[in-house]
Amino acid sequence: MYSLLLLCVLAAPHLSNAVLPRIPDHGFGKRQTSPSGLTVDFQVTEPVLTPSGTSDQYGCVYTKVLMEHDFAYSYGMPFVGDYTPPPCSFNRVIMNFTVTSRGRQFDRLGLMYLGDIEVFRTSTAEPTASGIIWTYVKEMQQYATLWKADQKIIFDLGNLIDSTYTGIYNTTLTATFFTIPDSPATADTILPISAMMSAQNQGSAFEVPGQNASVSYTLPKNVNRAVVSLLACGQSTEEFWYTNVLTSEENTFAATTGSLYGGSPWREVQLLIDGQLAGVSWPFPVIFTGGIAPGLWRPIVGIDAFDLREHEIDITPWLPAILDGEAHTFEIRVASLNDDGAGHATLVDTPGSYWVVSGKIFLFSGAPGSVTTGSKPVINTPPPTFTLSSAVTQNATGANQTLTYSVAAARELSISSTVHTSSGTRVASWVQKLEYNNFDGLTEQGLVQLTVQSTNGSDVGTDGYASRYGYPITVKSSFAVSASGALGINASLTRGLEFDVYGPSVFPSGIQTFNVTSPSVFAVGGRPAPQSIQVGALPLFSAALLSTTQVASAQYYSSPNVSYSFGTTEQVFSFTGVEAGAPGVTKELYSRHVKAVNATVVADSQNLVGMTFGVPSGAAGAGTLLQNNMGTSARAILGRGPGSAGSI
Repeated sequence: MYSLLLLCVLAAPHLSNAVLPRIPDHGFGKRQTSPSGLTVDFQVTEPVLTPSGTSDQYGCVYTKVLMEHDFAYSYGMPFVGDYTPPPCSFNRVIMNFTVTSRGRQFDRLGLMYLGDIEVFRTSTAEPTASGIIWTYVKEMQQYATLWKADQKIIFDLGNLIDSTYTGIYNTTLTATFFTIPDSPATADTILPISAMMSAQNQGSAFEVPGQNASVSYTLPKNVNRAVVSLLACGQSTEEFWYTNVLTSEENTFAATTGSLYGGSPWREVQLLIDGQLAGVSWPFPVIFTGGIAPGLWRPIVGIDAFDLREHEIDITPWLPAILDGEAHTFEIRVASLNDDGAGHATLVDTPGSYWVVSGKIFLFSGAPGSVTTGSKPVINTPPPTFTLSSAVTQNATGANQTLTYSVAAARELSISSTVHTSSGTRVASWVQKLEYNNFDGLTEQGLVQLTVQSTNGSDVGTDGYASRYGYPITVKSSFAVSASGALGINASLTRGLEFDVYGPSVFPSGIQTFNVTSPSVFAVGGRPAPQSIQVGALPLFSAALLSTTQVASAQYYSSPNVSYSFGTTEQVFSFTGVEAGAPGVTKELYSRHVKAVNATVVADSQNLVGMTFGVPSGAAGAGTLLQNNMGTSARAILGRGPGSAGSI
């Protein structure tokens, strides 16, 4: 079986010799722009409805500016501001983040905190000379207890401005507060798993390895439900972790094109309570807007690029052990694999450099003065199982020519206990089942790479919460560098996200927004102005089903004087509600099918509970002029190992 796989990879036409792309000699076409002439970038996601005006049938609608700030040279210099609650009651909070930029700039990571608690992680689109704009709208009701008190807002978006990188990110952040009936319960207390640097006016995310991502708390004794969220993404040598090679194969092409990043293409984000494993997250492969080839992500950005998804872990089964009046530790680790080159791997918590991680503990309180007790948790967390293989072939000179490798992983874990609270006695449990498969083939001494990966999992918690998720990804990329230093990258990918949420999730699953039946507005991705809508009465939904797929291809060319990008991206998105009390009855709430060619939307159709919307489309342009070389090697752009500008 393995030899057949190897033969197919080496014979596949998309793994042919890497060549510099041909640059058209005609002009660049028009693309969709805002009235100010800025290209409108967007993430395809389910809409968030915000009541229009200053009041509705349930009370006031109050919008407050949280931040207006230009991020220029801003490393280590986040925005810091003060927040005070609005002068009316509310149970829903919708946040609007709008950004403009023009010039030349890399994508940047942005992290927003209320005090020490990270509440929003985003990334930027890469600007053009003529300028870009984007808006992202986010449901924030899960942080209701924080919004009802004075807070220090810290927004950490590290940017660099010099003679080469000229793009300043001009940002406006607002929040709209309002009330709806039947709002779901939110946490009474939220505690950070963070470095707690707000007193120094700094961001509080940990960077691992390098920092001990651990905190200690003595929790109140009347908690009847507790959930931890994990937020993690790879940066630098870990940005493209899913394409990394086995550690034993890092130097396969060291004598020719250079060494590769190792640790395997498998990662696990772990939550430990008092040193014992409490749950895991197998991360989604986020691709930022400069990732692989810039032409893939204009104007449609990658899945979750503007709003990195968090993973919930129900720790209610731990309550009898951690509500004893003593301090208990909560730690986040990121694990990778260290292999011996003979098919054996060891789990290690020292991945490459580096991962940005933080977490939160959501506590739901019982009656004041009550004490939660119960049985000792039964913990079953065996290590994951792994199957590894790899093979190297040589060319006629004896130099290593190809490398193929595969990793398969599986894990099951469970924690359960009987919990006695002021609301009664129940069995609390947390069960996870995960499967992972990755195949990689590198040919032409590492100039060409194919990655085929799939991750599937299910989580089942207490009180009816459950989630199912899957994210396949196939990436093909090749690069070449001419003697004059010109760089060419060819890339294509197919990727998806399936994410179904049932029951009382801590984070809004998206179905909450459709409870807004008063006249409302929502942002149509790709349009600069919000659209008006009024949704009629809908049934109550108990689950949300999200499914989306992106298919894209792009070319990137860079010389010492000028850079060009060409690309086609098509995305299909579906968001469906499951009726409460009728698990077999579903209703599609939102769908979208959009295609962009060379930064221009050429086709777009959207349906929101029976109403049709779209973005005006036009003829495909010829490509995007990027001014000139970004000063980065092909290997660095693709995450295929260290390199320097003008080299591979």
